[in-house]
Amino acid sequence: MHLQDPSATTALQRRRILLIEDEQAIADTLIYALRSEGFAIEHHLLGHDGLAAARAGRADLLVLDVGLPDINGFDLCRQLRRESQLPVIFLTARADEIDRVIGLEIGADDYVVKPFSPRELTARVRSVLRRAQSNAPAAAPGPCADGPFQVDQQTQRVHYWGQALELTRYEHLLLRTLLEHPGRVFSRAQLMQRVWTAPEHSLERTVDTHVKTLRAKLRVIDPESDPITTHRGLGYSIEPRR
Repeated sequence: MHLQDPSATTALQRRRILLIEDEQAIADTLIYALRSEGFAIEHHLLGHDGLAAARAGRADLLVLDVGLPDINGFDLCRQLRRESQLPVIFLTARADEIDRVIGLEIGADDYVVKPFSPRELTARVRSVLRRAQSNAPAAAPGPCADGPFQVDQQTQRVHYWGQALELTRYEHLLLRTLLEHPGRVFSRAQLMQRVWTAPEHSLERTVDTHVKTLRAKLRVIDPESDPITTHRGLGYSIEPRR
């Protein structure tokens, strides 16, 4: 029998959940289930209202319906990812793989298909919060502080040759993972386990997509360098000083 640390459970239960769901019956069921587990809930029927709440920093996790009346959930998530790393769980009636891939690649942490049980959603909320907490950078000197990469420990932003990188949550975690182990080759599966909140629901090509977008952002600053190395059949590594 697995015994869970009571203090860790209590800390998770105090977290604030932002719910954006336009179907009141579904929202009422989720609110009841999450509040029964000790979470604080803020609910919005419209996407723009919920986005304003997310931007105001009033939540630790966002549960987001894709089919909203005023804005598509995917578009809302794209807007949010330009300025926030708030964990996101999508709720959707779309079960197609392509929709799940799109949701994960634009920065969602998990993807729950309707109909689902409130207990399942609560379990996924806890899982995402635990992973987000474990991925939170430690208050320690930034990796490669004397090379082209620097990490501002107050803002947790990564700088490349003195310029701040505008990274999505997964791009940031992917880069930090590679920087903390310069020269080490990580397989795609290892990167998914270390970086992605729900690796069992992701695809390995998601890693390749994020490496591609990360490289593009680095080349904007230094077109002549490519510190990320692809090891065919193995994975990726980084050589910050290259």
